[in-house]
Amino acid sequence: MKETKIKVEGMVCEGCENRVKNALRSIDGVEKVEASFQKGEVTIFTQKEISKEVLEEKIEDIGFEVVKEEQ
Repeated sequence: MKETKIKVEGMVCEGCENRVKNALRSIDGVEKVEASFQKGEVTIFTQKEISKEVLEEKIEDIGFEVVKEEQ
């Protein structure tokens, strides 16, 4: 299983965590999602290769901001 971590701004409660988890679970191939508003982080576990951009776009589509990692 592949693990992807994404920093997210705007999650302020468990309801926010659930919105992010449900949105990401709707993507084909996503097996499990862990979200922490305290850490501002989402961890996505996938069975197949899903680009980080697809995952980030889904998070932004529901109104949260993805914190881009410095290259």
